Amino acid sequence: MNLNLPARYFYDLYGRKIEDISKVPLLEKCLQNSITPLRGLLWVSKGEGFSPSGAKMYIQGVLLALYQRLKSAKKYYKQLNLVMNEQKEKITEKVILSMTAKEHHKEQEEVSRLIDELQTAIKSNIGHLCKLGPQLQAEQEQFSSYVYQHIKSLPANTLVPGGLQLKVFENGKNTGEISVGISKKDLGSDSPIQTDHMMERLLLKIHQRLQGSSINPPGLNYSSMRLFDENGQEIKNPLSLKNEQKIWVSYGRAYRSPLNLALGLTFDRVSAFARGDIMVAYKTFLDPNAVLLPGCGNWEVCEGFPINFNCTSQQIPDQFEKVDLENHFLQNKVDPNIVLHASVSIGKWSFSGSEASSRSQIAPSILWPVASVWLITKTGMILSRAITQGCLAIGHPIRVKAAEGTSLEGYKLILQKRHSGDDSQKWVFGTDGCIYSKAYPQFVLTYLEELNAQVDVTQTEYHIHHGAWTTAHQEHGRNLAEEVLQESASNLGLKQLPEPSDTHLMPEGSLEETGELTVALVRKLEEKHPKASAQRWAIKHEGTSKPGQWKHSRVENPLWNKLTYMWPVLPSGQLNEEFDWPIQGLLVPSSPPMKKPICKTTEPYAPVRLRVLQNGEKNKNRSVTILGPDISPGRKTQCTEILNLPSAARRLYNEKGKEIFALKDLQRDELVYVSCGELWINPDLSIAQQKKQIFLRNLESDIAKIQIFCSTHKIEALVLEVQSDIVSGSKLAVHKPVAIFGEEKQVTEPEEKQMQEDPLTTENASSEILDSHVRAHLRMKACHTLPRYAWQETSHDFDEDDSLPKKTEKGLFENVEPQKKHSCSPKHSKLHKHCHQQFEYRDGQIISHAAPQLVLGVQGPNLRSGMEVVLVEKKSDGSHQRWIHQEDSRTFHLVSNPDLVLAVSMTKTRNEVCGYPVIVQKYKPYNNGAANQKWHYMKNIKALVAFHSTALDKEITSANYAGVCTSSVIKEENIDQPGYCYLSPDGKRKTMLCLACGQSMRTEKGLKQLLPGVPFLCISGTKTQKPFLQGPFKVISVAEVDLSCDKAEKTLSYYQARLLSLRMKTCTQAASHSGMAATHQKAVKIIAYKNGDGYRNGKLIVAGTFPMLLTECTEQLGLARAASKVYTKDGTPIFTLRDLVLWALDESFLQRDSEKQKQDAAPVGKEQIIVESMEENPRMKVKNRLFAKSVTSDSLDGIDKSLLTLILRNPIAIWVSCGEPFLPPNALQKAEKLEKQNWLKKDRILADLDTMRHKMRQLKGRRVAACQPATMVPTKSPVQPVVVEGGWTEQTQQEIKLMELIRHTEAHLSEIQEMESKINFPIATKRIAVKPSNLYKQPNTKRVWIYLNGGRPEDGTYAWGKTISELLQDCSSRLKMTHPARALYTPSGEPIQSWDDIERDMVICVSMGHGFKTPKELKQLMEIRANYARIRRQQGPQATDIVVSPSTKLLSLAHLHN
Repeated sequence: MNLNLPARYFYDLYGRKIEDISKVPLLEKCLQNSITPLRGLLWVSKGEGFSPSGAKMYIQGVLLALYQRLKSAKKYYKQLNLVMNEQKEKITEKVILSMTAKEHHKEQEEVSRLIDELQTAIKSNIGHLCKLGPQLQAEQEQFSSYVYQHIKSLPANTLVPGGLQLKVFENGKNTGEISVGISKKDLGSDSPIQTDHMMERLLLKIHQRLQGSSINPPGLNYSSMRLFDENGQEIKNPLSLKNEQKIWVSYGRAYRSPLNLALGLTFDRVSAFARGDIMVAYKTFLDPNAVLLPGCGNWEVCEGFPINFNCTSQQIPDQFEKVDLENHFLQNKVDPNIVLHASVSIGKWSFSGSEASSRSQIAPSILWPVASVWLITKTGMILSRAITQGCLAIGHPIRVKAAEGTSLEGYKLILQKRHSGDDSQKWVFGTDGCIYSKAYPQFVLTYLEELNAQVDVTQTEYHIHHGAWTTAHQEHGRNLAEEVLQESASNLGLKQLPEPSDTHLMPEGSLEETGELTVALVRKLEEKHPKASAQRWAIKHEGTSKPGQWKHSRVENPLWNKLTYMWPVLPSGQLNEEFDWPIQGLLVPSSPPMKKPICKTTEPYAPVRLRVLQNGEKNKNRSVTILGPDISPGRKTQCTEILNLPSAARRLYNEKGKEIFALKDLQRDELVYVSCGELWINPDLSIAQQKKQIFLRNLESDIAKIQIFCSTHKIEALVLEVQSDIVSGSKLAVHKPVAIFGEEKQVTEPEEKQMQEDPLTTENASSEILDSHVRAHLRMKACHTLPRYAWQETSHDFDEDDSLPKKTEKGLFENVEPQKKHSCSPKHSKLHKHCHQQFEYRDGQIISHAAPQLVLGVQGPNLRSGMEVVLVEKKSDGSHQRWIHQEDSRTFHLVSNPDLVLAVSMTKTRNEVCGYPVIVQKYKPYNNGAANQKWHYMKNIKALVAFHSTALDKEITSANYAGVCTSSVIKEENIDQPGYCYLSPDGKRKTMLCLACGQSMRTEKGLKQLLPGVPFLCISGTKTQKPFLQGPFKVISVAEVDLSCDKAEKTLSYYQARLLSLRMKTCTQAASHSGMAATHQKAVKIIAYKNGDGYRNGKLIVAGTFPMLLTECTEQLGLARAASKVYTKDGTPIFTLRDLVLWALDESFLQRDSEKQKQDAAPVGKEQIIVESMEENPRMKVKNRLFAKSVTSDSLDGIDKSLLTLILRNPIAIWVSCGEPFLPPNALQKAEKLEKQNWLKKDRILADLDTMRHKMRQLKGRRVAACQPATMVPTKSPVQPVVVEGGWTEQTQQEIKLMELIRHTEAHLSEIQEMESKINFPIATKRIAVKPSNLYKQPNTKRVWIYLNGGRPEDGTYAWGKTISELLQDCSSRLKMTHPARALYTPSGEPIQSWDDIERDMVICVSMGHGFKTPKELKQLMEIRANYARIRRQQGPQATDIVVSPSTKLLSLAHLHN
């Protein structure tokens, strides 16, 4: 069974351990499938308890199989019974018909016995499943801990040796605890360095333990697993865990607290003290066992302290919290002496309602399970679910003091007995997530703790003393009420109420409420206030009634739906009627914004499908499609493999050559060019031009390497110095010294003289640099240093012998860097620079002379090559700051890692201001190529000189870092240097390469690094060089380059001049090509509109050719068909870009002439004028005043280029069509305006018609309701002697007139509608006569289904046209016919002669002039042609030369007839 542990126990179907195999019952007979009887079933355990879920799955599978067998057996038995009933025609099993009577009887008995066995087995298994019910329920409740019941849990204070016992909860829940035991073996190593490995093993162990539970649903991977502690901090180090610690598990999501903040009620018991006429109420201890809260029905809300309360006369405690007697209290109906006071506060409440954590620390409190649940009504009241008689209301004024020191006005929140007409108990839910008071619209519900605010007791407006408010407080409260009323009068249209009660009588000396408030009514903050979230609220549904209420909420932010929050109003401010009112739930503070926030953070981009091409590729059809979420190394590796690049992909470009750094701005299926690091190559260039461009770039790259070598191969004396202030953490670099360091003998004597003449100079330098005042001045000077030109610097006049002035002989460090004019104190600047370059090597440490407490060291526990050396605090045990000076190799080795030495970083070009940075580098034991690791400690002047080596060593080092082959520096000389080697294919010859050559071809051959002490010359520069050994250069040959000490500059100048000449030559050729192209075409800026859209949705297009213009217009304007015609605003058709430019010139001159005519009343008689817009530029002139109104093509070349540029500066407006006639831009506006007028006129007529019909119905109703009898009028006519007149059945005269008016109005309305149907949208300048239609007027264009003559109709396509000629032309293009279409036929072969014969969506056969052919006839014709060609090919051309002549019999008959 492939168990990972030895099997320990057997369990039967009910979880009982099996000790004896013989006691295992036999399987049912119908389940036996072998000769040997089978027993079972047994479940194998590795030591854990029995899991009934496995048995349940087995029984369900068995039952399914048994039911299927029983169904088949019953069906077969029914077929057997049909034989007995002599109904053989209904039998479908042929085997039954071939049975004899005896066989049939025997088969019937066997099937009957099988049915009985199956039914018995089904009943037995159903009974097993029922008996497993309690065990299955227990396993479902206890999750995976069910199988570990036999293991006793240790007490909480018991320490597990070498392991942990953790309590695991699901993220956001505080129930369903699962215990997980972690042993030391599970975690592996307990080394602090391997915490990542230990954390991974811990996550895997917890993930395995949670398998099958609700915390770990199937399908989740433990790689996304995260652990959090009680404070919400993510656990990343297993060593920080403690035994019996509670942790929360999340799979990829952020931490969600199991207890959430919500607005709730806190209840405190109240007692009263009475002495005479004075009564004081105060909070007392509330015993949870003595006072129970059975339900809201047993309590009554009292306005004021209850009268029937038995007050005590005992002495009041020293410390008690006073309660105002005017507050509202809860009195128990059974025991009136039990009185509670409810306080409104913010607490941590479980959304399940089972747990709560109160924030009140004044007195013990008891909470109802629904004390945090509220009912929001349509009238705006917020009722307590625990006390439905009570509602949230406004209390007395308070003063809130914010954290920043500002004081805010506010009101306390209390629970009051509800009154329908009290606006202080009504609230308005705004569209911004705030809850406004209807009485004070400027104030909103505010969570004070997030606002970091507290109630200022000293400035409480509700300060009561000696039984009443003072006059000043009353006046202030009255002014505050007036201010609030005035400010809120125009806000939200809410009704105002007067201030709360302004007088409260209390006994003298009473203590007042000092409880800390967590929620209050505070003035509304600004929307962009950093603490504005403290005034946003949300409703969280609570309870089992009305589930799914949150789905009716209409909030823009999707986070609300994710948190199942709801809000009772719509974005328009109206109440949401979709809710099942009243709304029940928790009031949660600090809710997310209601509007969807603008995401400024960088989110993961959606995958983008791109088409990639190699850089410079011309054929876009060779593009490869990839899916790129972002520009990652893996994605670039994919490009390298797919495009088969010669080296790794490094850079991406778009079609215009702009480099791409992120894929967020790219569109789907956009073309991207991939390069191996080189610049973009324009694919539009010819292959020769591309090769020239690549050659010039490669040559430029090679020259750049030579230039770097020339700038660094002659490194002068550089000394170590501190880059910035001498403080801990400052970086170090090598820079030019303040003084020129020569030989020690030449420096010693001036140094001694200086020390003798000014012995305090060195000491004062250290003290002055360390002075904070001096450092501050130097910093300010550095920040405010202004840039100066060369003539602003102070110059030094030297003598003819270039000797220094006598005044500067005394200073040793004054002849390298001249003093700046901006330095107010030259002495301080000089000493500052001097002390930055002074170091002392003592006791294995390199100490800063200016600050002896700072030494050179490396920060960080993980040492590696390339780490920067900085100043660190001096420590006696610091191994990362101690150095070993090897005088023979002139290196400083780090004590903690002797392989690392003090070195100068040469990876970057030298900065004249900062110099080269100083790092630790792996030691190179070579005689040449490691000059940056060589130092010379000058003890007398306390300086560390870098690059203390030979000139050859410096040159080789510079060549290695510049990427230049060392054979071009040294000619025909073997030297000890870093390098590589590889063996020939036969393994007999070893080829050696320098460092630069080896790095350039490392990927091509299996190179091995050379050991020190092997002198060699790089093979790239030898005469026996092979063609494939190009070396580090891309274009230049290494053998032809001479970079020796005296010829390096000349070589650089030669190649720079060569590059310049090649560039000039290429630019000249490109200019000639572009000049020729310019004569043919010039890019023009155009703003294109769709024909018929007027001036709407224009697109800016830059085109160089007319076909390009049509293509861009089709794509950007989204035309259904290809653009074919271009018009200007006056309807002029344009066929070339030159015509468009000429029209623009003509239009500009016409506009200028019209402007001149407006400005000048009299005609101008001069023949030449100067254009006003060209006065600023004298070159732009028009020679002839009487310029032709229409400029010809030939005259375009004679126009001044500046004038042409000025006119074409603005884009030219064009209108593009797919072949339809031009529609003026203003025709659309006129048509819309006319249509709007007609609609308004028709609406007025319809309204009048409805009014008249309504009046008609009213008149008829009155006549019928009156039931006036008719009048019998006698007549003299014998036919009709009596005529009936009047009565309720006859229409009145008013009705008859009104009916005529209605008919006239209806006729007028029908005329207007008929006119609207006849109005044709002005597509063409000439109207096309169309047959009048009774219903509506159809457009002229018809769509038909066309197919080729002799083809199948299903192989056709659609075509459009207004006439037969236009339809024939469209058929030729859409069917791609070799000859133009000439005739049209119906599918039956009838020719179509008239346009009226063509109906919409009609199937038409198109012919090139031949007669109608069916597919069968075309096939026969093709066979005849094929036979003809085959016979000529097989038997020769003479085989088809057949002459048919009449027979002799026929001729004789004709002769007789004649």
